[in-house]
Amino acid sequence: MNKEMVYLDNSAVTRLDKNVLKAMQPYFFDTYAVATSEFAYTMGIEAKEALNKARMKIAESLGAKKEELIFTSGTTESNNLALKGIMYNQKEKGHLIVSEIENFSVLNTAQRLEKEGYDVSYIGVDGEGKIKFEELKAEIREDTVLVSIQHANQEIGTVQNIKKIAKLLKDKNILFHTDATHTFRRIPIDVSEVPVDLITISAHTIHGPRGIGALFKKDSVKIQKIMNGGFQENNLRAGVENIPAAVGFAKAVELITEEENKKLKNMRDKLIERIEAEIDDVTLNGSRKDRIPQNANITFHYVEGESITLHLDMRGFAVSTGSACFSKSLEASHVILGIGGDHVRAHGSIRFTFSRYNNDQDVEKVVTAIKEVVENLREISPLGKKGSEKNEFSLQ
Repeated sequence: MNKEMVYLDNSAVTRLDKNVLKAMQPYFFDTYAVATSEFAYTMGIEAKEALNKARMKIAESLGAKKEELIFTSGTTESNNLALKGIMYNQKEKGHLIVSEIENFSVLNTAQRLEKEGYDVSYIGVDGEGKIKFEELKAEIREDTVLVSIQHANQEIGTVQNIKKIAKLLKDKNILFHTDATHTFRRIPIDVSEVPVDLITISAHTIHGPRGIGALFKKDSVKIQKIMNGGFQENNLRAGVENIPAAVGFAKAVELITEEENKKLKNMRDKLIERIEAEIDDVTLNGSRKDRIPQNANITFHYVEGESITLHLDMRGFAVSTGSACFSKSLEASHVILGIGGDHVRAHGSIRFTFSRYNNDQDVEKVVTAIKEVVENLREISPLGKKGSEKNEFSLQ
């Protein structure tokens, strides 16, 4: 990769912190045994101790007990385990509620459950991406078992009021799962204060290793195992534990600071302010106020996101787009469509996400670059900047 590349796609994956790698290395080369019982050989005991310490550190960051944390391979597995584990554990096929803008690992799991005979309701969101609370209340039924609403959206960064949602559901004795992949260690969540029953977290968004995540499950909540095999993770997740990754996950949790989160927010705000001030016809997607610190998602009207992305890549910037042309499903962003945007707005959306390895100079550079790119593309775009409202060209 070009050493001058400015990487601004940190909601997809973050660069591994060298301190995380350093913490992991002994469990590849020295203490490389599987975790074994206290009556087994020394290396296995040491491996288990490392796993337990990692589990405790991560659980404590959520205000949870270590026994309530199940290690998984990441967000997708955690979300599958939460939804299927709860729904499969019911005596009768019950009712599930999710929002329309969830991560695909929630939406596609919900759709799979529908095919298996479970009832699923999909809650809409407003123009900022916040769930329609009254719609949620109206959809609750006597057989509603579980509600899964993300803590913050993966594309537009909008943060949901999970405390309000959790209170509503607790009063009705309904289980609540939230996917906190993009808020974990960025926005505080304490299960001793917010009555959430299940929480999905992952290391890949906080400079930890890929392929490791976790599901917090309140100890009073019963779920069904969905992957058969051994008895690891309290007999809820079969397979040899990934001890190096678990240790790395815990180290990544330890390294996140409030100062870092403030830095991310400042870069995000500076980027939004500069783009809105210096480029015409742009729309900020998501909430301006209730937003994760690392995310800015902006639509540049009259140009297509894939063109912006490719031109920025040639200039040394990595960003992502909600355009269908960059989706394997060939569908425009379901999130932008969900907040009331049309296909054209989705096609022109660009997500910028920051990490600890970005700085204010990166903001300056990308603003300068995108101004030139957007101006050049609008000159040749069939959408046309001027008089485009009258243009019959449509991407729908």
